[in-house]
Amino acid sequence: MPRTDGFSMRATRLMNRLAARRAALARSATAFVSHPEPRTIGSFARGRQLCAGNFLFAGHLIRRPGASPWDLPAPDEAFSSALHGFAWLDDLAAAGDLPARQMAQAWLWDWIDRYGAGRGPGWTPDLTGRRLIRWINHAIFLLAGRDRAQGDAFYRSLTRQTVFLSRRWRAAGPGLPRFEALTGLIYAGLSLEGMAGHVAPAAAALARECTTQIDAEGGLPTRNPEDLLDVFTLLTWAAVALSEAGQSPQQAHWAAIERIGPTLRTLRHADGGLARFHGGGRGLEGRLDAALAASGVKGRRSDGLAMGFARIGAGRTSLIIDAAPPPSGAASDSAHASTLAFELTSGRRPVIVNCGAGDSFGADWRRAGRATPSHSTLTLAGQSSSRMGRAPRDRERLVTTPKEVPIRLSTAPDGHRFEGGHDGYVSGFGLTHVRKLELTADGRGLAGEDMLAALDEAAQARFDAAMDGAQLGGIAFDIRFHLHPDVDASVDLGGSAVSLALKSGEIWIFRADRHAALTVEPSVYLEKSRLKPRATKQIVLSGRAMEYATRTRWSLAKPSDSPIGVRDLAEDGRTPVTVT
Repeated sequence: MPRTDGFSMRATRLMNRLAARRAALARSATAFVSHPEPRTIGSFARGRQLCAGNFLFAGHLIRRPGASPWDLPAPDEAFSSALHGFAWLDDLAAAGDLPARQMAQAWLWDWIDRYGAGRGPGWTPDLTGRRLIRWINHAIFLLAGRDRAQGDAFYRSLTRQTVFLSRRWRAAGPGLPRFEALTGLIYAGLSLEGMAGHVAPAAAALARECTTQIDAEGGLPTRNPEDLLDVFTLLTWAAVALSEAGQSPQQAHWAAIERIGPTLRTLRHADGGLARFHGGGRGLEGRLDAALAASGVKGRRSDGLAMGFARIGAGRTSLIIDAAPPPSGAASDSAHASTLAFELTSGRRPVIVNCGAGDSFGADWRRAGRATPSHSTLTLAGQSSSRMGRAPRDRERLVTTPKEVPIRLSTAPDGHRFEGGHDGYVSGFGLTHVRKLELTADGRGLAGEDMLAALDEAAQARFDAAMDGAQLGGIAFDIRFHLHPDVDASVDLGGSAVSLALKSGEIWIFRADRHAALTVEPSVYLEKSRLKPRATKQIVLSGRAMEYATRTRWSLAKPSDSPIGVRDLAEDGRTPVTVT
């Protein structure tokens, strides 16, 4: 009888628990032989919230002033993982005062007392790797004022976790979980007395993962930009830690860093955040720039493509487009039906966005966030361009996706041009979605064209059949442009244009031809750090495909008399200063 996924998960948990308890037999380290410089970035504001007893993890807020986090009823597995991974230590260290340090110390030694012997949900390879990195990074912060017995318990727990990782890192899933496990093992091996023997095998394993998981263009199979940033950050930390200890990272390790760096620069918007596609967010504030600076890798992809995304940048404007088929198989568990969707940022202000990943808001929001209508692209007959499976094994995976996504990047008479298409609607309606985007050389104007076309006789026959099913009423389509919540949208010129006011003081005007009805409708913006989805708006162009080719043109541009640049000081509470 074949093993089920549930059986496999139970077996993995059992093996992890046995390995954790066996690790207690290892001889304990008693000191650090070297100590990596802390490189994790925490939030002072989140640190103060934790000190006040506000526990915000994985989209859940529990208010329990004075409580230990280990006494909290975890709403779900993601909340529990966030606690046991100890990334919140970065926030308490960022707060940095005596109450924050005492709280961090109390919670850490409470964890050792409750779970240090191998019990509890925190004994998985990826969480253990994440936890080791934080404990070692903040060891001076944590050990200040502690007595000898507490110090011994700290080192004993570090030893157990290191030995556990050395035996169980292979059980971590490929991709980000395994990179976390191996980086934690390298950190511990370099830092702890008597653990140096783990460094060489872990470094070799990390190099192999770089070869198998990072493709030739510096991308991941999941096509998740935020996951790529996390992997890049871990690889950079491991490389620097090895170098500071007098050891050289393996060539495959360095080569992966050199491949990923230009890809991340291509996926970086003008405001310093990442494009939000396939389950990824914009990344922690400042983390992308810090990782790129630490790596020393310069430049972007020379052909404008990175991990299946196309980037056009001009002036203060960045435009990033999903220009490849979605991930497939196991890599599609968090993938989105976002083919040909785009995001646009002006200076420090996102303008056109995708709704984002709804994972932290529950299963319904997760599924909604993955659908095509949650992205700034065309939706046909209310259906997504990619669809999830119905069978239990495939219920989170994309099983029907566009297969052909031809694109071309070229120079337009007054700037840069992107042209692309996908066949995600051909099987059902015979129609190919073709999108053309032209950004002016000064970044002040974007002209777009979306076309639905039946390209051959077979496609035309499918379109005719779909028209018969619609009683010749046409196939409804919507072209959506989701706006960032900070954008103030108002309908102008009798409903023929929409004015978009940014907090920087910039104004953009959206216009469309008369072939589609223009409306402004409610939308949502899904942020992992928020308790609830944020209300926002979307511009929607609606029409019906009645012929073998249907074309809709639109534009987004700054008024001709608007200033060339704006000094964006809105967050400082001052009036934006225009530069003419």
